[in-house]
Amino acid sequence: IPVTKLGRLVKDMKIKSLEEIYLFSLPIKESEIIDFFLGASLKDEVLKIMPVQKQTRAGQRTRFKAFVAIGDYNGHVGLGVKCSKEVATAIRGAIILAKLSIVPVRRGYWGNKIGKPHTVPCKVTGRCGSVLVRLIPAPRGTGIVSAPVPKKLLMMAGIDDCYTSARGCTATLGNFAKATFDAISKTYSYLTPDLWKETVFT
Repeated sequence: IPVTKLGRLVKDMKIKSLEEIYLFSLPIKESEIIDFFLGASLKDEVLKIMPVQKQTRAGQRTRFKAFVAIGDYNGHVGLGVKCSKEVATAIRGAIILAKLSIVPVRRGYWGNKIGKPHTVPCKVTGRCGSVLVRLIPAPRGTGIVSAPVPKKLLMMAGIDDCYTSARGCTATLGNFAKATFDAISKTYSYLTPDLWKETVFT
């Protein structure tokens, strides 16, 4: 039972695809919207579960923080982080948050435009904390040259070939994942020369 206006439109089949939602950059507040469009093709993977502690008067209170990546291996990827007292609830919450944060991924070519786009359209950088992740287009057949964490995210995004370089403390998995996600989501906010408007001099 949808709560938001967007959810109702989706339920009444008024919206054909997720792309229409992204076009008007509407916030997706319900994970069911994502299930509706990508339900079958979505795969999620738990990147890491780590205990975090809060010091209270009675000692430490431990909660579990789960990082979950979700994607359909074809141009949509999301990242969710959730903290909870139990591992299962943390993972469940993280999956829902990952669905809400799903972004479209713009893919492009390296060199000549043959076949389907397979890599990132241009060099993009994402950062979170001290971690800086740079995605660099690669020729077809290269595969994803990167650490295990960004590799999972990039595979889920449906990027086949990509070089990466990372700076900073990449051992903080959360920030490493977030920085990669940031870079992936920037692919659509980057104005590449093929999208330039013709300047009309008056």
